Amino acid sequence: MGLELFFWLIICFPFHIAFLASTFYQVLMLTDLEADFINPYDASSRINYFIVPEFIGQGLLCAFCLLTGHWIMFLMTVPVTCYHVMLYMKQQHLIDVTEVFRALNSEKKFRLAKLAYYLTIIIITVFSCHHKAELQLAVDA
Repeated sequence: MGLELFFWLIICFPFHIAFLASTFYQVLMLTDLEADFINPYDASSRINYFIVPEFIGQGLLCAFCLLTGHWIMFLMTVPVTCYHVMLYMKQQHLIDVTEVFRALNSEKKFRLAKLAYYLTIIIITVFSCHHKAELQLAVDA
């Protein structure tokens, strides 16, 4: 298996699936909070549990793309990584229990936008994997 295919299948794809699942779970928690199925403390603690690992994973993936020379994917991951760094530096990355209802709509919109972004990136990753696998099969034949 070529290094390109290894990069897409073993590094990028699992990271993006984890980001997508984490963001979907966060949207689900915010929707449950909006419908009053969960209390603010539980929703905030469940969402905040995933935020820092997601930020670290996004930074690692961005660095992997830079170090391996995948410039298009690097340029696609840089804006979200920079936004995560900005939120972390301003200490606005965690959801505050006392302010959760005030920021509920904006948090939901932000996470829905991230969900669409991660879904787009996964589609690009799948097509890249497919393209790299076809090229590898053609080279091996």
